[in-house]
Amino acid sequence: MAKTVKDVLELAKNVQVVDLRFIDLPGTWQHFTIPVQRFTEDFLKEGIPFDGSSVRGFQEIHESDMLLKADPETAFIDPTSETPTLVLSCNVFDPFTEEPYSRDPRYVAQKAEAYLKSTGIAETAYFAPEAEFFVFDGIRYVSTPNEASFSIESSEAWWSSNEAGSKGGQVQPKRGYFPTSPTDTLQELRNKFMLAMIQAGVPMDLHHHEVATAGQSEMSMTYTTLTRMADDLLLYKYIIKNVARQNGKTVTFMPKPIFGDNGSGMHVHSSLWKGKTNVFFDEKGYAGLSQTAKYYIGGLLKHAPALLALTSPTTNSYRRLVPGYEAPVNIAYSQRNRSAICRIPANKSSKAKRVEFRAPDATSNPYLAFSAILMAGLDGILNKIDPGDPQDRDLYELPAEEKKLIKQVPSSLGEVLDALEADHAFLLQGGVFTPDLLEEYIKYKRVHEVDAVRLRPTPHEYVLYFDA
Repeated sequence: MAKTVKDVLELAKNVQVVDLRFIDLPGTWQHFTIPVQRFTEDFLKEGIPFDGSSVRGFQEIHESDMLLKADPETAFIDPTSETPTLVLSCNVFDPFTEEPYSRDPRYVAQKAEAYLKSTGIAETAYFAPEAEFFVFDGIRYVSTPNEASFSIESSEAWWSSNEAGSKGGQVQPKRGYFPTSPTDTLQELRNKFMLAMIQAGVPMDLHHHEVATAGQSEMSMTYTTLTRMADDLLLYKYIIKNVARQNGKTVTFMPKPIFGDNGSGMHVHSSLWKGKTNVFFDEKGYAGLSQTAKYYIGGLLKHAPALLALTSPTTNSYRRLVPGYEAPVNIAYSQRNRSAICRIPANKSSKAKRVEFRAPDATSNPYLAFSAILMAGLDGILNKIDPGDPQDRDLYELPAEEKKLIKQVPSSLGEVLDALEADHAFLLQGGVFTPDLLEEYIKYKRVHEVDAVRLRPTPHEYVLYFDA
C-alpha cells in the first residue's frame, strides 16, 4: 500500500492509466480515469475539477464546480482491470476556497476520527464489518407502470433441484452455513475474491458460505481504522462484483433479495484504543467489558432508531429487520444472543474485546455508517448512558408481557428517517456531521426511495387483492 507521494508516483510507473474515485452521498463509488502521463506531483497537489451537480446529494447546477484531490495512502493496482490501472480514493473540496466539502462522506469519517482524539477518551477507533452478499447465476427484474417482477437464477438454490441437468445437492433454506463442496458451489470463486483483495493490499481473515440458499456468502477483512476500513469496504464490494462478472456470475448486497430465507447483514465490530490499550477491556466486567464500553453500548442503544437511517438505509433493509426471525431487532445487548442489536463476541483476549453492532447492512455508505456508530458510542461515554442489564435469555421464548418491555427497531425506512430528524444532535458534535448533509440525505431518501416504493403496487398485492 502506497504511503507517500513518492511511493505512489513510483507505483504509477507500472500502469497505463490512473482511476480517481470518490463516493456520492447515498454510498456509490464514482470514478473517472486519466492517462498516467498526466499523473504528477503537481497533479496530486492541485487536484482536478469535476461537475458536482451530476452527483447524488452534492451541488445544484448553479454551483456545480468542485475539486477532487487524491489521497496517496489509498493507492493500489487494480487486480480486476485488463488495462494496468492505479486507483486512488479522493476527497472533495471547494475549488475556490479549497476547503473540504461538508457533504463529502470521506471527510465526515476523517472528522469523526479527529473528534475521537479531541475527547481524550481514545486515540484510535478500529472497525471490522462482516458484509454478507448473494452470488447468483443471473438476475432479471423490471418495474414499469404495467409490469413488475424479478427472477433469480441460481443452480445452487433449492428451487433448481427440479430443473433439467440438475446434479442435486442444492442448498436447502437456512442450510447453507459451512457445507463443503460440491454443496458449496462457490469455494473457488470466493478464493478468487479473497486473493484479489490481498493483491490490492487488504489483509483478509477468512471466507465461507452463509446460511441462505442461492449463494449467500461472506468474507472477513482484518480490522483497521475507521476511514481506512470504509475505503476497504468500497474496494471489497468493487472486487467481489467485478470478479463475479468475470466468472459469469452476478453479486448483490441487497439485504433481502429472497423471501423465506436469511437476509444479508453487515455486523460492524468496533473498539477504542489509547496507545496499545484497548479501553473496552476489563477482565472483571460483564463479558470482559469495561465501564467505558458499556457506556458506548448505551449510546448505541439510545440512538439506535436514528442510527439505522445511516446503517440500514434502504426500504429493503426492513425486509430483513423483521421480529420473530434471526434478525437483530431487539434494542438490547448480550454476549451471546444474536437477536440483540449489540453483541459482545466471546473472546477472553484483551486485544479482541469489541462491540458488535448487528443491525447494519452493506447498502449503507460506510463512511457515514461507521462515523455514526462511533458518534453514538462516544455520546454514550461522554454522557454516561447506562445500557441497562444484558439480555442473555432466549428473547423469542419470553412471555408476552416481558417481550413488551424490550424495545425493537423501527419497521421501515420512513420511521428511521423520522427518528434521525428528531435525534441527530449527537452527530453534530465536533462538526462531524453537518445539518446540510443530514437534510440532503433525508430529503433524497424520502423522495427517491421511500416514496418510490410506497407509491408502487407489488406483484404480491395482485395475489392478495386482484379478486377482491
